[in-house]
Amino acid sequence: MRYSEDHKAQTHQRIIEEAARLFRRDGVGATGLQPLMKTLGLTHGGFYAHFKSKDELVETALRHSVEKLGASTRAIAEGEKPLATLIRQYLSSAHRANPGEGCPLPTMSAELGQRGEPSPTTDEMVRNRLASIEAGLGGDEGAADQSVLILSAMVGALLLSRSVSDSELSDRLLKTTRRLLIEQNTDEVAKQ
Repeated sequence: MRYSEDHKAQTHQRIIEEAARLFRRDGVGATGLQPLMKTLGLTHGGFYAHFKSKDELVETALRHSVEKLGASTRAIAEGEKPLATLIRQYLSSAHRANPGEGCPLPTMSAELGQRGEPSPTTDEMVRNRLASIEAGLGGDEGAADQSVLILSAMVGALLLSRSVSDSELSDRLLKTTRRLLIEQNTDEVAKQ
């Protein structure tokens, strides 16, 4: 049975979206092609009708994540008190609990770096995130350096909060980092 080009494009998009979710949730190495395709009701062999390799899928899925992240970052930037909002949303219990729907940096950047396979797409994601944080700082002197510190603290706190079994410690990592980043980098009083 032959499928239309539209069907192939839809299937291709479904593979990208599911891979992006699983790579963020479980990591690249832990996400096998066969289980990925099975989740979608497709065969392992069908994967190669869409991608040449898993590496190509990783880069495509990461690009998809960057685009989704960019859209949410733009929405935050257009709102009131964008830096405080970004920090609150990033260091939230909802973001911690849903890695498959959140920022890929905590999961994927560590793994890609350990594999010795940094990604130009990760470079773009980090640069975009730094630019949005720097804009939230008002472009003051030292804002470029401060944006690096803020992004590093957010990614690190989220990663640590997901890695501990003690729920109180996990909450403390998020709340303390969130409070200190907001107090030290915005004019707003931290809200808990």
